[in-house]
Amino acid sequence: MSSYERFAHVYDELQVDIPYDKYVEWVLQHAPCNQFPNLLDIGCGTGVLSLLLARAGYSVSGIDLSENMLSIAAERFADVGLHVPLFCMSMDELEGFEALDVVTIAIDSLNYVVQEKAVYATLERIYDALKDGGQLFFDVHSLYKMNDIFLDSPFTYDDGNISYVWHTEPGDFEHSVIHQMTFFVRDAVSDLYERFDEEHIQRTFPIEQYMTWLRTIGFNHVEVTADFTDDAPEYESERIFIRAVK
Repeated sequence: MSSYERFAHVYDELQVDIPYDKYVEWVLQHAPCNQFPNLLDIGCGTGVLSLLLARAGYSVSGIDLSENMLSIAAERFADVGLHVPLFCMSMDELEGFEALDVVTIAIDSLNYVVQEKAVYATLERIYDALKDGGQLFFDVHSLYKMNDIFLDSPFTYDDGNISYVWHTEPGDFEHSVIHQMTFFVRDAVSDLYERFDEEHIQRTFPIEQYMTWLRTIGFNHVEVTADFTDDAPEYESERIFIRAVK
């Protein structure tokens, strides 16, 4: 089993503190499913948010770059009798979708796209896939989180079943971070721990840059909030939420 495949199997346990229900509320507030039914969840991962959105009434499809994540998502949907089309593709090469009502890129998935031209291509392809009046919802790490919080490593975690040591260092790009994580995962049968290593690179951009890209592409309304609230971002906000309307 590859390290990333192993990571896919522990990913959900590491995301238990994410308030996915608030993400669903955010989308429902601005794009109720009876008016905006067709939703694409980009970077859907193991399908936790996709399932909640489907249960809220949306007709959901999902894409992700990881086949292993998508395999877990497919099992999740099958277990509850839901059919959610899933596709393995990079978000900056999005194709095959049209007349979408809603697109989501949740839980800093866009920060894994580190090249400026690829971020722009992602937003542009989403614009082309949305119908007029369609809406894009996404969140990204703030500059403060990327430049201050993340670089205050090492971080450690241990719940008895999963342990990790997480080191960070500045990446090659401005406002980017290299995450280097060593995991120890307990096998329920042998009671032994398996070690595997992960390296992830993330990059964020100033809020003004995202807004400029969105408006240049053609989005006619852009709204920015922070940290799962309706409040405008402040210096120490950690997660920036952006909603754009075509």
